[in-house]
Amino acid sequence: MSTLPDTVLSELELQAIELPSWAFGNSGTRFKVFGTPGTPRDPFEKIADAAQVNTYTALAPTVALHIPWDKVEDYDVLRKHAEDLGVALGTINSNTFQDDDYKFGALTHEDAAVRRKAIDHHFECIDIMHATGSRDLKIWLAEGSNYPGQADLRGRQDRLNESLRTIYERLGDDQRLVLEYKFFEPAFYHTDVPDWGTSYAQVSTLGDKAMVCLDTGHHAPGTNIEFIVMQLLRLGKLGSFDFNSRFYADDDLIVGAADPFQLFRILFEVARGGGLNNPDVAFMLDQCHNVEDKIPGQIRSVLNVQEMTARALLVDAEALRAAQVSGDVLAANAVFMDAFYTDVRPALAEWRESRGLPADPMAAFAASGYLQQIAADRVGGVQAGWGA
Repeated sequence: MSTLPDTVLSELELQAIELPSWAFGNSGTRFKVFGTPGTPRDPFEKIADAAQVNTYTALAPTVALHIPWDKVEDYDVLRKHAEDLGVALGTINSNTFQDDDYKFGALTHEDAAVRRKAIDHHFECIDIMHATGSRDLKIWLAEGSNYPGQADLRGRQDRLNESLRTIYERLGDDQRLVLEYKFFEPAFYHTDVPDWGTSYAQVSTLGDKAMVCLDTGHHAPGTNIEFIVMQLLRLGKLGSFDFNSRFYADDDLIVGAADPFQLFRILFEVARGGGLNNPDVAFMLDQCHNVEDKIPGQIRSVLNVQEMTARALLVDAEALRAAQVSGDVLAANAVFMDAFYTDVRPALAEWRESRGLPADPMAAFAASGYLQQIAADRVGGVQAGWGA
């Protein structure tokens, strides 16, 4: 296929994928976090690097912040800095997993004083949302237990609900709470929010402004993630995506790296369920680039999402439905596979050029000299990473 239908291109033109500020710092999931020349030293430099991704792809107009990693004295200044670079500040992510007080839980802790501390941190995040114009407060909880009998499982769920309700009631009229889940890590016996059902059960009690965040790497091997996507869209509770990949257990690899067909299937269900370019279903990356350069890693990632979205939109819906109704198993599967195996890359390159973008954003960025420039300019100081 040399060209893509106008109906597909019109959808692709609207696509927006938020970038995580922490993807540009030194972070990762190996035994060591490797530093690289030019790594940002503060949130301003993180946003400058994120803006490069949008410059070459027009796919990444917003940048998510992580608190306290991205705390600054004046958020109006940070917001203006982002706007001057052609991007905006997006989701605010809380952090209750790097404080010694949270060893046995934060929002679920037995001690009301510790829970209050964690709630107050989320109140601070909401204040930052007011300053940055952010809509979503994303919560991921590294809470659980390692041994049977260690914790009161039901009591922790009750305390979690009480804490989330207190945070929810602090939200502004146009703000949302999105609750992420992860089936394990760092707890190994039980995790307080291990799956979409638990996240859904918690947010359903809060109200219309509470949604589920689905991280594509946060599932057990063999999980049918597209089924979860379908169900949450059906229930009206899919608030956001964190896109990444994982091979064995941990996540944070480049989206589409482990299983491009899975990404295709997920995006088909997103489109099928009305979640594509739906302002109520936010797309974001959640990745760490430990052995590859960070800006090219993010460029590659948003292009992977764009490519698989294009393929998903090529599924012949009428032919697929006819095969499903008639019970023609192989014909239905063939409709899927025909779209998945369509090489849309030449058509996307041509389309980018027609919009004044480089046909090959990866090559164009590599030729820009930006990496060499920041390596020279950012000598000295402390490179940003987890906890910075």
